[in-house]
Amino acid sequence: MSKMMKIIGAVAIINIMARLFGFIREIAITNEYGTSNTADAIATAYSIPNFIYLVVGGGLTTAFISVYHSTRSDKTMYVRKSLTTVLMTSVFVTVTLIIFVDPTLKLFFKNRNAEEYALLHNLYLWMMPSAIILVLSTWMSGVLNVNGKYNLSSVAVLLYNVAFVAIAVLLTSYFGPESYGIGALCSALLMGGFLYVGLRKSKLYSLKPSLGMSEDIKKLWVIALPILFGGASLQFYILIHRIMSNWFGEGVTTVVNIASKSTGLPQAILMTAVTTVIYPLLSKKEGEGNMETIRTLYKKGLLYLFALLVPATAIAYFFAEPLISLVFERKEFTRESVLLTVPIFRAFSLSMFFLAANTFITRFYYAKANSIAPVLFSVISVLGINVGVIYLMMDSFGASAIAYGTTISAAANFLMLVIYARMKWKL
Repeated sequence: MSKMMKIIGAVAIINIMARLFGFIREIAITNEYGTSNTADAIATAYSIPNFIYLVVGGGLTTAFISVYHSTRSDKTMYVRKSLTTVLMTSVFVTVTLIIFVDPTLKLFFKNRNAEEYALLHNLYLWMMPSAIILVLSTWMSGVLNVNGKYNLSSVAVLLYNVAFVAIAVLLTSYFGPESYGIGALCSALLMGGFLYVGLRKSKLYSLKPSLGMSEDIKKLWVIALPILFGGASLQFYILIHRIMSNWFGEGVTTVVNIASKSTGLPQAILMTAVTTVIYPLLSKKEGEGNMETIRTLYKKGLLYLFALLVPATAIAYFFAEPLISLVFERKEFTRESVLLTVPIFRAFSLSMFFLAANTFITRFYYAKANSIAPVLFSVISVLGINVGVIYLMMDSFGASAIAYGTTISAAANFLMLVIYARMKWKL
């Protein structure tokens, strides 16, 4: 077995555990609160901090890795300046959204009575500060990954999810649903502290911030901005799920949330493991101009994803009811909740391969410093095709239209990415 495959295997195992604990958190919420407005509020409150974490953290870290492999200047200074950039950006975005909490929540999440809104407001204020730590944690993981320390960054995610579940469940009897807000903040602090100590002990680079706009930081922003817009458009899937779920009544937000996360679990495990290891290698090979290796990575990666996710899709689709019943049906999550979830789960299951493949292919675009095309394709897919499909299907399919919108738009995005990559780079 090659060294790379051993690394991918180790990262995959750790990520499977991390994702499972993240999934256990969703199970704990539904067990305690079922498909009530309280469960909806917990899922909704986490949407925006999670959006910042994935978009800002993911975009800036991806750009950091790209510049890291191509820079010819002092890497120590580049790391310090990029840390300052990530910190200032995350603080600015998060503080702005905390200051404007009411306009933000009322813009995206309407149709809440006073009691529901008060809970949503409190959960949001607990969870939002965690966005800063999560963005910094993503960047620190990127620094570790480009230096071959993949396991440390993966263990950090596992620690985060374990702590989140443990803290929230233990404190539920004292603080009620707000325990999930406390859990979000405390677990983020634990993960950030773990990565910071790991970086300090590895003695790779100084983590002392450094101000100033160097050429490397300018290049980072040139690469990052399209990635941020592209990531934002893709993460709008989640926000669209939350916003449109409100139209279908109590509990639908929770059902859509667990259905999308259940079907997203297999592809998330695979993609996190593969891209954690392959993207730094891909950036390096691109810098060397090794197109043969790049084409091999591209073709094999898509083949592996197809071979693994198509059977998983078939199982999820045809055994949707027993799977949902086995995992969720207990306590407050009743038989009625299961039957509400099944059709939405089936529709989401059809998107598994397309969402994973889109993430995988987009990494090749980023390695080639082409982030404009994926942004354009994702905007067309998510904000155009997705929303259009939901509006066209909602009268006939109800809340399942949200899931079909994701599936159809993800398939369209896949076709655009594949065709363009074939025409542009013969991939």
